Amino acid sequence: MNRSDFSSIMRAAWGFVRRNGFTLSEALKQAWMLFKLKARMARGIVRFYFRKVDGSLREAWGTLSSAIVPPTLGCDRKPNPTVQTYYDTEKAEWRCFKIANLVNVA
Repeated sequence: MNRSDFSSIMRAAWGFVRRNGFTLSEALKQAWMLFKLKARMARGIVRFYFRKVDGSLREAWGTLSSAIVPPTLGCDRKPNPTVQTYYDTEKAEWRCFKIANLVNVA
């Protein structure tokens, strides 16, 4: 953990407060959960749960590890700060979810 990690966690938390109406306590819990998820996905495959837009709960197995993810070509898309992309190892495709809808990291 370094200063920039704490800064990114606080930025994410305040984003949850502004965009999603979370209390600061809820926002910090969500930001920490997201930070831990991204750190674990960088090392390997992780099982996590998020609430889909239709309200159902989705179990996902995903990773961001460069050893597992196939090489990608350049992308012209602008990054969206409200979603987290991940490589779904079950579907062998890139997927994303709204970071405010992250429920649990197993």
